[in-house]
Amino acid sequence: MAADQTVHGVPPSLSAKVVGSFAYLTVRDRLPTILTKVIDTIHRNKNKFFEEYGEEGIEAEKQTISLLSKLRNELQTDKPILAVTDGLQDTESWNQYLQRHQRLQGDEASVSWFKSPWLYVECYMYRRIQEAFWLNPPISDYDYFDEGKTQSFFESQQAVMTLCTYLENINKSMAELSKNQLLEHFNKLLQVSLWGNKCDLSISAGQDNSQKLSPIDSLSSLQPFILVDDSNMVWSTLQRPGQPGKTTAGRVDVVLDNAGFELVTDLVFADFLVSSGLVREVHFHGKSFPWFVSDVTAKDFQWTIRQTMAANHKWMSKSGVQWQSYLKEGVWSYHDHPFWTQPHEFCDMAADAPDLYATLQGADLVLFKGDLNYRKLTSDREWDHTVSFGTALRGFGPAPLCALRTLKANVQVGLQQGQGEKLTSQEPDWMTSGKYAVIQFYSPKSEQ
Repeated sequence: MAADQTVHGVPPSLSAKVVGSFAYLTVRDRLPTILTKVIDTIHRNKNKFFEEYGEEGIEAEKQTISLLSKLRNELQTDKPILAVTDGLQDTESWNQYLQRHQRLQGDEASVSWFKSPWLYVECYMYRRIQEAFWLNPPISDYDYFDEGKTQSFFESQQAVMTLCTYLENINKSMAELSKNQLLEHFNKLLQVSLWGNKCDLSISAGQDNSQKLSPIDSLSSLQPFILVDDSNMVWSTLQRPGQPGKTTAGRVDVVLDNAGFELVTDLVFADFLVSSGLVREVHFHGKSFPWFVSDVTAKDFQWTIRQTMAANHKWMSKSGVQWQSYLKEGVWSYHDHPFWTQPHEFCDMAADAPDLYATLQGADLVLFKGDLNYRKLTSDREWDHTVSFGTALRGFGPAPLCALRTLKANVQVGLQQGQGEKLTSQEPDWMTSGKYAVIQFYSPKSEQ
């Protein structure tokens, strides 16, 4: 059976097989561009490697560039996907995943860049970049995407200051806020976190994507572009009847996406959730190595809080100090897990990463930020736009969950009848332009 047929009502995966499709253009153009930028970054830092590691650093730089150039050639000529060879803790899992796809594809064709699922090959490219560095100590810990993430943070300073000032004003008046006023601030900061997701360097292949405008002032003009808005259900999930004014939900987990401005929007929203008494603790989940150009690693998370603390702006530095103390007190915590940097659809999590699934089951609400998380939630398949979010999750539901996503890939479910067709006729690229967004909620409890 061919891997791209609809099986048991589950449509085929998006792939670069269809010439001219967004997946095809990504694999043909965007991924080689990202690889070229990584190669350029290493080459530009040659002197730094020499200063730190001497001749060994120069040799490592040469070898890494050689491996990445070979990878770029494999990609551009649609060569078979190769096994990962670096012996890290996730190597076996990646190679089993390759075997799984080979079985699905049958003997007639190799698993390759343009013929296999786009989600898989895109994730695989980032894992192979990591392998090229890992095989070349002493530069194996170098974050080849750090420059872009750092730049995005510094270029968004004005927006960050505005946001921290807004947060300070809420905190000053928190005791006097009515429930409706609290809800209004909740919706605003949820939407700021949603639109913060526009700042994604992998989509622009590393071009400047910083936030220059005031995030709060832009909200009303962005409202019409939210295609699904389940924020009232998110709010309801955080309310527990019979506990007025008390902490209502125990724990919210945030599965992070981008560093830079988006991470700040997530931290501000998490701060509001705690300071308002809506939640007791927040667990953040990031990536264990540099991923999709701008995704948050542990280093980015710590760095962002330190930079905010050190800012020459009263409310910004006050926010940073508060965030550091949340971490110290265990009110906030940062976690990573190999599963987040693997190609699996999230419906595989219970079987392939049962420890992570069990961790998420401990949350009262899980927020999934961004496009890649949405693609993994919905298995990155050619779903009809009217298929429900719950159906597309294919059994994934460790806890009530909400996707906060600006659209940058052509998968979108849970729309009204005719909504997708109308958008397609008006704006053919509505699913990939980053102009539209969803706040999409699902609770496993509602299906029991």
